[in-house]
Amino acid sequence: MARHDITFAPRLLATPVAAAYLGVSESTLRTLDLPRRILGGKRLYDRHTLDEYADSLTVEGQHEQSGMNTCRGKFGRRAS
Repeated sequence: MARHDITFAPRLLATPVAAAYLGVSESTLRTLDLPRRILGGKRLYDRHTLDEYADSLTVEGQHEQSGMNTCRGKFGRRAS
């Protein structure tokens, strides 16, 4: 294999690719107010920023208030 035949995921992504990477539409991606990097005349999303955003999302089944799940929290009961 020649040195230049190595394939890898690019770090900077155009809007359609960045949206697909996150699994959202391009219009949804634009509403997220994520910073873009400028390379020449292109505005590109940094894959690391997209990963940080995805990591910051709430995980299904986990509630941000410790000791309470969403159902019991609505009725004022603590999780056992």
